[in-house]
Amino acid sequence: MTASAAAAPAGISVLVVEDDPVAAAAHALYVEREPGFHAAGTVHSCADALRFLDRARAAGTPVDLTLLDLYLPDGHGLQLCRTLRAVGHSTDVIAVTSARDLAMVRQAVSAGVVQYLLKPFSAAALHDRLERYARYRDSLGRTGEATGQDEVDQAFALLRTPERTTLPKGLSAPTLDTVASVLRDAATGLSAAAAGAAAGVSRITARRYLEHLVDTGRAVREPQYGNVGRPELCYRWRAKP
Repeated sequence: MTASAAAAPAGISVLVVEDDPVAAAAHALYVEREPGFHAAGTVHSCADALRFLDRARAAGTPVDLTLLDLYLPDGHGLQLCRTLRAVGHSTDVIAVTSARDLAMVRQAVSAGVVQYLLKPFSAAALHDRLERYARYRDSLGRTGEATGQDEVDQAFALLRTPERTTLPKGLSAPTLDTVASVLRDAATGLSAAAAGAAAGVSRITARRYLEHLVDTGRAVREPQYGNVGRPELCYRWRAKP
């Protein structure tokens, strides 16, 4: 465990809970670079997270937000969420995980996770989530009552409405969804030409989207050897861990 819960600087405090020390340090660095945020500390297990949050609360500097990996060496992150609520911790939670199982996403919502960020992710993707979280806090920061349903809806929309600006330049979300669906439904791996034909786009366009899926960990690329000539790249959907 690193850092101390005492004498936290101003701004939104963030605890990084991640079992991989290299990833934890990278996430903390991303947080420190975000205006209005600071990394309160990094820990690598459920037990250390609970101890850190207990100490921070006792010191009068409760942690505002926790970036939580779901697969930790001493337990599951969602069980940690339930424990935190049971003992009265109010820290908000953004799940940072490779788990793409929709049942897991539903469980995360029921456990009080405010956002769900899939690994691997870019600094821009985390920036988007943190910026939205800050706007959400600002929208609910005043005292008194909401003026009506619209104000409540707008606050939640700040967290729930996805931003598409984090895609690389030239890629569109609808086309990405189409190519991803084609690849996910394929019984075997697909070449860029085959994926493009199924998605209704050119081979070159399909390859850009397929490479993006590889870069973000949702697909794998492997050579497919034929009888003659150079091997052709074949893409297939990555099985869930």
